[in-house]
Amino acid sequence: MTDIGRRLPVPARLAAWTCGGALAAALLANVTHADAPPPLEARSGLDIASAAAHSWAQDATLIYLENDENLDAAGKAPRWGYLFYSATADKARAYSVRNGRILTAENLEMKFAAPPVESGWIDSGAALVAAENQVGREFREKHAGRLATMLLMRGAFDAENPNRTTWLLVYTTPDAPSLFVVVDAADGKVRRTWRG
Repeated sequence: MTDIGRRLPVPARLAAWTCGGALAAALLANVTHADAPPPLEARSGLDIASAAAHSWAQDATLIYLENDENLDAAGKAPRWGYLFYSATADKARAYSVRNGRILTAENLEMKFAAPPVESGWIDSGAALVAAENQVGREFREKHAGRLATMLLMRGAFDAENPNRTTWLLVYTTPDAPSLFVVVDAADGKVRRTWRG
């Protein structure tokens, strides 16, 4: 204890220790939170993943993306996965991006020759707003559900227009079938929902 601390009356010393403890706890909390990257929308890692994909194959095109870590209430995740396809190599390569860095890059062993997603797609936050306004919020509140997955791709989830790029949002709950919501990635409209 310093000389100043010895000269303080007991209540003042307790207050000083309490404040010092609170300050130390706050500093430790900041260190812990500093290690955790902030959640970001899906486009956040696209530039770095695209640059890496084009160094792998010049004709690489984005065909799929999905959250690689848990999503928050705004459609953001600390890590996103991006899948690219090269027609010349006839291979697909996946990149997982977190905090502006590529964590993993690997070729897929299986064939995954999907069409490229259309440019101009809405980001994950806008897709989530559309889903929440239609059915997502009601599902979460009624079933204590949560948004588990968001994925973007073309040609898989819209029977009326299979060439359309869409977001698929999957809400899960332990007590009911999952809710699937398809959002048009161009205009942000909900195109389809189902339970399963």
